[in-house]
Amino acid sequence: MIPRQVGVPKETAPGETLVALVPAHVPLLKNTGLDVWIEAGAGTAAGYGDDAYRSMGAHVVASREELYRTVRILLQVRTPGANREKGREDLAFLRSDHIVIGLADPLGNPQACREVAATGTTLLALELIPRISRAQSMDALSSLATVAGYKAVLLAAGASPKMFPMLTTAAGTIPPAKVLVIGAGVAGLQAIATARRLGASVSAYDVRPSAQADIRSVGAKVVELGMSLHDVEGTGGYAKAVDEEIAQRQRAGLAPIVEISDVVITTASVPGRKAPLLITGEMIARMSAGSVVVDVAADRGGNCEVTIPNETVVSHGVTVLGPANLPALVPMHASQLYGKNLVNLLQYLWPSLRQDGDWSEMAGDDILREILVVRHGAIVHQRVNTLLEGT
Repeated sequence: MIPRQVGVPKETAPGETLVALVPAHVPLLKNTGLDVWIEAGAGTAAGYGDDAYRSMGAHVVASREELYRTVRILLQVRTPGANREKGREDLAFLRSDHIVIGLADPLGNPQACREVAATGTTLLALELIPRISRAQSMDALSSLATVAGYKAVLLAAGASPKMFPMLTTAAGTIPPAKVLVIGAGVAGLQAIATARRLGASVSAYDVRPSAQADIRSVGAKVVELGMSLHDVEGTGGYAKAVDEEIAQRQRAGLAPIVEISDVVITTASVPGRKAPLLITGEMIARMSAGSVVVDVAADRGGNCEVTIPNETVVSHGVTVLGPANLPALVPMHASQLYGKNLVNLLQYLWPSLRQDGDWSEMAGDDILREILVVRHGAIVHQRVNTLLEGT
């Protein structure tokens, strides 16, 4: 049977406010030939009521059990693997004819893939969308990182006792705030652009030499540590983990720049790994009182030694924020971007799925190959299987 029924459950992860589709996405899927079903209240936290979905032609169902019983394709922000506290509750509803699409954290929590596989469900993990031109419109991580970089700067501006722009007044001149952004991926570049728009003086560092041009393109000064680094860029442009000797040299080079910064935004991460430690407690102690650090990598252990996820820590007069889910603080637009990524992916996959019900025609497709983690009760992704073999 061709799976024409698409369902959007209410997110159950603590603090998650996003929804996998917004009302404006419903007609896009209906025009593709898909019926959309929404669990009641799924969009409320993001600012989208049930009536808004109904007005666009979606069916709203009262219970989660009814939704899972009715649909074949499930669109989520956090599937069980990325919802460690509550995700297992959905396993009882999953069937062998279900296709689940969403964030799954397959590299950080591969054991959850085994649990999904035991249900017979097919799982597609959006974290694994390849960084190729054909997949740009489906790249949910980039969408969410854009939101995170933007919001991180606003949190820093709100926590700082200083204003960001230079102001010349009759009472004197206020110099611009000095902002350092560590990590120049999507989140870091958005943080740079946002801080620049607020009038700050911005510098940035990234371990990848190729990122220097990107940093300059958004108006920041490149921090160069005098280190010649090679083979630090992995698949899709992400940074690779570096050995401890290089990490120590990075911290030593960054220390004097961190010390004079009013705000530091850290965004460095390595897929499937703990975030690299770039700011030590000793570095925090040398910063001026009133300085602010926003650790965008808090959910992966943090780039700052004193970070506590989802808490604000004041150490030696320095405020360190560890927001673990920044997009959840901007749920309306974050859901809009994320949902459009899902729509684009479904529209891409649907012709083959409609033809044979199982993507058999797309066996060699480079996008499907990367994101397909579980199929027919088996884990079919090589990187995930490799991680599981080591456990």
